[in-house]
Order: sequence, then C-alpha cells, then structure tokens
Amino acid sequence: MQRIEYPEKSAWTDICQRPSFERQGLSDSVRSIIEEVRANGDQALQRFTQEFDKVELGELKVSESELESAESQLAPELIDAIRLAASNIEQFHLAQETEVEKIETMPGISCWRKSTPISPVGFYVPGGSAPLFSSLLMLGIPSLIAKCQRRIVCSPPNSDGTLHPAILFAAKLCGITEVYKVGGAQAIAAMALGTESIPKTFKIFGPGNQYVTMAKQLIQEEGVGIDMPAGPSELAVVADESSDVRFVVADLLSQAEHGPDSQVLLLSTSKSLLDDLDSELERQLTALPREEIARSALSSSRAILLDSIAEALEFVNTYAPEHLILSTVSAEQDSELVKNAGSVFIGPYAPESVGDYASGTNHVLPTSGYAAVSAGVSLDSFVKKITFQSLTKKGLERIAPAVAVMASAEGLEGHRRAVDIRLENTETPPLKGNK
Repeated sequence: MQRIEYPEKSAWTDICQRPSFERQGLSDSVRSIIEEVRANGDQALQRFTQEFDKVELGELKVSESELESAESQLAPELIDAIRLAASNIEQFHLAQETEVEKIETMPGISCWRKSTPISPVGFYVPGGSAPLFSSLLMLGIPSLIAKCQRRIVCSPPNSDGTLHPAILFAAKLCGITEVYKVGGAQAIAAMALGTESIPKTFKIFGPGNQYVTMAKQLIQEEGVGIDMPAGPSELAVVADESSDVRFVVADLLSQAEHGPDSQVLLLSTSKSLLDDLDSELERQLTALPREEIARSALSSSRAILLDSIAEALEFVNTYAPEHLILSTVSAEQDSELVKNAGSVFIGPYAPESVGDYASGTNHVLPTSGYAAVSAGVSLDSFVKKITFQSLTKKGLERIAPAVAVMASAEGLEGHRRAVDIRLENTETPPLKGNK
C-alpha cells in the first residue's frame, strides 16, 4: 500500500481516484456483445458461453432436478449458515415495509402513495472461483417480500456446465425457479432484451466485473432499469491508537481479495499503526489462497496518516466508500459524522464480512463514489412508488384559484380550463363518493 502522511486537502481529490481502465475500448466491446445478443438471441448466448466460459451447453436453463438436488450437495454447516443469513436478511427487510397512509392536504383533497412491485426483474450472480450465492440472498429475499411475481437469475457456468449448488440452493430458498447458465455482458443483454429462452426484464440487479458493469450502464439506453452504478469492491477503514493492527489488516484484505481492481484505504491518526502495517500485511497475505489477487489490489490502495478522526471522516465523505469500518475508541459517536458511505461497520467487533453475509443488511452497495448520491439495495429497490389523489367537488373549489393563477403564469391555459370546466358545469352529476 502507498503510504501518504498529512496530505493537503487540495490533494484529496487525486488521492481518492479509483483504479482506472480504458473505458472507450470496453464500451465498444460490450456494445458489440449486446448487439450480437439482440440479433441472434440464444445462439449468441451459446457462442459466447463457449468462447468465454469454455463450455458447450445443451440447455441454458437450469433444470428442476438440478435445483432439487442442490441441497444434497452442500455440507450441513453451509446449509445452516445460509438459512441463518436468510433469516436475518428477511427480518431486516421486512422492517422496511410501510403502510399506505392517506394525507388530507386540504379539506376534500386526499393524497397517498402506494408501492407496486416491479416485475419481471433480473439478477446477475457472479460465479467461477468466487460464486456469490450471498448476493442472490440479498436480491432474492427483498424481491420476495416486495412480491415481484417473476424473477430471473443468470450466472456463468463452471467448466463442467453446472452452477455452484449453493447458488441453486439460495435460489430455491428464495422461491426462484428461473435460473440460467449465462454470464458476463451477454447475460445482462439477454435480461435487458429478451431471447428465445430468457425473458426481458424491467430492472436488472447484481454485482459483476467491469464488463457486467458496463453492460448494465449501456442497457439503460434500452429503457431498462438497473440497481445502481457499481464497480470493483472497495473499503475504507478509519483507525486510531486503540485499533488492533491485526483486525485492521484482516479487514483490508477481506476486500482486497475480491479482485485485482478492488481498492482499500486506511485512514489513521496513529503513526505506530502505519509503521506496523506492512509487516502485518505480509504475514496475513501469505495465508490467503487469493494472495496474488489481494497483492494486485493493494498496489492501488493507500494508507493515509491524518491529524484527527474528524479530518479522517471528512476525507471519508469525500471518497464516499462502498464499505466503511470505524475502528476508533469513540466509533458510535464518530459514526454521526458519516455522510457518504454505502454501509458502515461500527467498532472492533464489526468486520465488513458480517454485512457481506449474515447480519441482515444488504451488501449490494454503490461503489466508485456513487455512495455520495445513491443508497444500497433495499426493499424500495424492487417497487415503484405510485402517487394517488382524490378530490371532492368542494376540494376542487378550494384549490382551483391557486391552480388557475399558477397555470396562467406558466402560459398553460389548457391546464386552467381543465379545472374551470369542472366548476362551470354544475349540471354534471358528481361521481359516486364525491359530494
């Protein structure tokens, strides 16, 4: 990790830069994949699966027998862990449900807002060396609570043409039966456009590599919604003299191992902590199966020495991290200063890993600084809010003068007449319920 001591605020913007990649070439490549799927549907998906995943599939859709047999292929302790995580995720998201509340803004004028499920929705679940079945729980459970009627899952197949049984078990646990062995940008294109096998969806969710992320951004041009702009995983840790360097390093590596383009930051007021950092990083790195990936991520990561925790949190709000760990003596109090972050972990016994898996909060979070303007996935992500209003004739009479004046001021006489004509036409019988 690059060490930076007491940087001037004028340098913060440069320090906050994420790892970059050649965007135009990536955009062109992904756009060509989208166009190929648009033109050739399932045939294109089969070809891309053979080219990128090195496997030739007969059927894209996971069979019912594959779904049913998945649980028997998992260790009992993993099944119990997934069920525990699912229970906590369900509890947290159930609490986000709200009752419809009618507000009478004036006598005779009632307004309310109602949540209506989005359907169909599509979920992308990364597979391969790190099958993120936890992401499927994070998407499948709130969408079930939101009553999305049709939910589609796409995930890249292994070299033997199967999906990891934990992904299939998670799908079954969430009541999802439509799972397809398709990965990468082509999976996003399939869910955005529809093919012979995969239905078109209205909104697509889920993390992925830079190709998946670019595909999600491009398919918005097709009128398809996405959960949020998202990129490589990232973490900021704020630490002081009370922090245990072993904990800090373990947290940094837990995100660095996601991918070579991940980024982690350590913001600390403790010079001794930074002095001990490199040796502890080296000690823990050698024990990681994904050591090379983590090392690559650390090459674009930074350890920054600052004057105060208040300054560190000001830096955090500039960076707007996906994950933030507060490892300080007054972490609960310090959390009040956090304005921009996807998810916050408070105190020495709150590693980011618990949020990734089982505490109950959602781990599908904004990255690349979008935490400054966006929130992570929640129950609201799976519904659209429709507003309603109902007026009696007396209610319309009360509000008509204000509407008339405002419509005339904007030069929209048609708007004014839509009100006036109702009040002029006294012979029209009132609608049932309007008096």
